[in-house]
Amino acid sequence: MDDRRDAIRAFLGLEKSGLETPPSPAVIDEAPHDGFRRKRVSFVSEGERLEALLFEPAQSRNVAVVMLHQHNSQWHLGKSEVAGLAYDSVGFESRRGDAGDTTLAPRIDPSRGSTPQDWLQYYNHAMHRLAKGELLMAKLLTDVAAAVNALRGLVGHSNIGVAGHSHGGTVALFAAALDTRVAFAASSGAVCSYRHKFGAGTGLDMALVLPGFAAHFDFEDLVRCVAPRPLLVVSSEDDPYAADAGDVVDNARAAFTALGATECLQHLRTPGPHALDQRRFDAIVEWLAADHPGYRVSPLSK
Repeated sequence: MDDRRDAIRAFLGLEKSGLETPPSPAVIDEAPHDGFRRKRVSFVSEGERLEALLFEPAQSRNVAVVMLHQHNSQWHLGKSEVAGLAYDSVGFESRRGDAGDTTLAPRIDPSRGSTPQDWLQYYNHAMHRLAKGELLMAKLLTDVAAAVNALRGLVGHSNIGVAGHSHGGTVALFAAALDTRVAFAASSGAVCSYRHKFGAGTGLDMALVLPGFAAHFDFEDLVRCVAPRPLLVVSSEDDPYAADAGDVVDNARAAFTALGATECLQHLRTPGPHALDQRRFDAIVEWLAADHPGYRVSPLSK
């Protein structure tokens, strides 16, 4: 899968050298809580210092996770919604703003609830990049790479995974597929082929607007590129954004089997809509928290 990974990275305009940037993490403040310590930290991605929340368990673990928040048009919620090392994606919470468009005045206030203007500035983040021959997805993945670097520096080991739901699940899958430093990944409510989206008329997150991508690649390719590292795919039966997740996983399974890692690709399918319910949330947390020697995971219990 190395050739396929390199081809997708080249298509997205991702430079391999970008993975080797110094971690540059800094602890801003911290406070103890019941069973964990909450730290407010920062790190640099492409010259921009991003603020993140890091939750450290009281009992030290040789594993850590970059958590990627969902979309849900809740622009005022980013890192505040999840736990792990969580930062704000482009256009969310502390990174709300005008994306350089001076016609959006007054500048968006990061402290208030979401409004239609937030959608417009997110749209501009994507469209301005397209006009310059760049991709929003490439920026999101550069941020994940910087977060992985930062978390390595903060926890002192390299057993770093990524996880997310919806928008976060999409970025987590792309990141795990294209950055082999990611040791494991959980993608929820996000695995659905372009061919199914096109046939069903399903809307695309602007990060998935990748001109020409679907003519050469699809989500099976991304899943295959994660092998042999552990990948948990979570989907629900009434979720249009994960409608054919089972087919995608089945089509990609041979890549894991060929590397002797069949059990490292897992799919949990449950009843329910797109919104993350307690059962799926608990299953993801249980999977992320499990001790997996060599990250060779055992099947999920139903």
